Amino acid sequence: MSAWVLLAIAAAAFQTLRFVLQKHLSMGALSVGGATFARFAYSMPFVVVLATLYVWQMGAGLPRLSPLFWAYALSGGLAQILATWCMVALFAARNFAVGITFKKTETVQTALIGLVVLGDRVSMAGMAAILIGLVGVVVLSGGAGADRWRIFNRAAALGLVAGALFAVSAVGYRGATLEVASEDAFMRALVTLAAVTTSQAVAMALWLRWREVGEIGRVIAARRKAVWMGLTGLGGSLCWFTAFTLQNAAYVFAVGQVEVIFSLIAARVFFGERITRREGIGVTLVTCSVLAVGFFR
Repeated sequence: MSAWVLLAIAAAAFQTLRFVLQKHLSMGALSVGGATFARFAYSMPFVVVLATLYVWQMGAGLPRLSPLFWAYALSGGLAQILATWCMVALFAARNFAVGITFKKTETVQTALIGLVVLGDRVSMAGMAAILIGLVGVVVLSGGAGADRWRIFNRAAALGLVAGALFAVSAVGYRGATLEVASEDAFMRALVTLAAVTTSQAVAMALWLRWREVGEIGRVIAARRKAVWMGLTGLGGSLCWFTAFTLQNAAYVFAVGQVEVIFSLIAARVFFGERITRREGIGVTLVTCSVLAVGFFR
């Protein structure tokens, strides 16, 4: 099995754990903005230290970072902040597993944005597999009663916006990693992640200081749980970034849809949530999409 496939699966597992912690923190301890900030603030020290140690250990010095690197990295970082904000808000609109599945529209959107921005192409078979997953997302977006198949509801809108923003961030991150002057894929991923996470933590701190006075103090008070969110966020991001250096971001996200399966387990174990028959059909379609990408890409 290709390294990027294993990295995408590991990233999905880490990300599910992070969203579990983020949902807990946003259900009382922190605001949406605070929970979003905690994800970046508690990742930053670990990733900066790790990047510094790796660069020192390799002995080659910090790779050259072009202006285009910063354009890709900062735009991707901003998009991820907004996407994470949408996801935390989405958890209050629908249950955990369905919220994660709405986000998976990012795969189709990443394919389109990656083609326009980076020229990354997806085969017809690969796109067909990705579209199967999109059908699953549409099935999951249905309401109740007479509105059973209504797509345009608040949860669907938040999920679609989050997916679009995550797509922008993924393409931005892939573009940034490809701009790092190094043949070492892990070096490219680690340097990019350090630059992005630091900028995100600083930007969110300034925003909360301006708009939500006192929230930074609550984030610090919640450190016993929030630090684990930072560590799982670091693990997931490092796996995503390394995979992006090796493969088209759309394919990486397509395999990463196994997160839906992980979210079902998390929803049952941590939140006691049950999945309806219709939602089960949607999740099954998304799972089939993941398997098809692996076989027919």
